[in-house]
Formats: sequence, C-alpha cells, structure tokens
Amino acid sequence: MAKSNTGGIAGIWLDDHECVVAAGKVREAGFKKFDAITPFPVHGMEEAIGIKRSFIPYVTFAFALIGLGAGTLLQVWTSSVSWPLNVGGKPFVSGPAFAPIMFEIMILFAALSSVVALFAICRLPKINPPVIDPDLTCHKFAIFISSEDSGYNAERCEQLLKSLGAVEVKRVAHY
Repeated sequence: MAKSNTGGIAGIWLDDHECVVAAGKVREAGFKKFDAITPFPVHGMEEAIGIKRSFIPYVTFAFALIGLGAGTLLQVWTSSVSWPLNVGGKPFVSGPAFAPIMFEIMILFAALSSVVALFAICRLPKINPPVIDPDLTCHKFAIFISSEDSGYNAERCEQLLKSLGAVEVKRVAHY
C-alpha cells in the first residue's frame, strides 16, 4: 500500500525561539497535522507541537525482559540439557556464571527493538523526500502544515505563518 503524496505549506524562520512560539500559535489555531523541521533539537518544541510521550521505552523494556529470558534459557539449555559438562564441580545452572551473557543478550534485544520501533514509527526509509529548503539542515527552522489537516486552507495557512513572523512561506507539492 503506497502512501499518498500530500502537500502543504511551510513557513521558514531564522530563530529557533520564534519558531517554537509560532508552533504553539499554529496549534492554538486548531491545526493537528503539522510538523516542525529543525537542524537540531529545540527545547520546548515537543510541548509547542503537542507531541505525546513515545512508546519506544516500553518496547525497549519489554524486549529487554525477553532478551533476559532468552539468554537465561539459552544457557540453561546448553549447560544442563544439551551438553552438560561437570567442570570443577560447578553446578549446571549457575546464576553468577550466566550473568554476563544474560546482560549482553538483554542489551542486544533492547537496542535492536528500539531501532526497529523507531524505523517503524518514522516510516523509514523515505525514498526521495522533498527538499523544502536546503538550509533547514543548517540554520533555518520550518513549520510544515499538511494539506490533510481538517482545517487546511492554503491562503489561511500562508497568512497565519506570515503573521507569526515567517521570513518565507513555501507551498510544498508532497511531503
């Protein structure tokens, strides 16, 4: 199932603080499907846009527990069922001896699940994303309002972004 190409309006700012204030005003104006594009993390932007807490830490914790169980099961199986060896009178199931492997597999499962969850949430990889402005990766900040928003009107959005101090407003064909 291919994602439909949607357009929108992008307002560009030169100051990060002005962009945060503008994002809050865009949200107050009733827009729900908009995004901020910044070259670095901007303090307060999540609250201004209304981004909720991510569920990735819960995925990471769940897969860490699964990894811990898998590491334990792997060692118990190999040392006491599949190939039991009596080495120096050590018990077949030994917690202290199993701890390093259990820890490493727990970290492996947690890290890989975090990356997979992040890619799934962000719908990555994106093939040929549009370039709104090449300086957005350097020193400019943008707010993009999607045409899929219920209150979208191109002229109204342009006027709103200009009134909030955007130095430039661009129409974007798809995002």
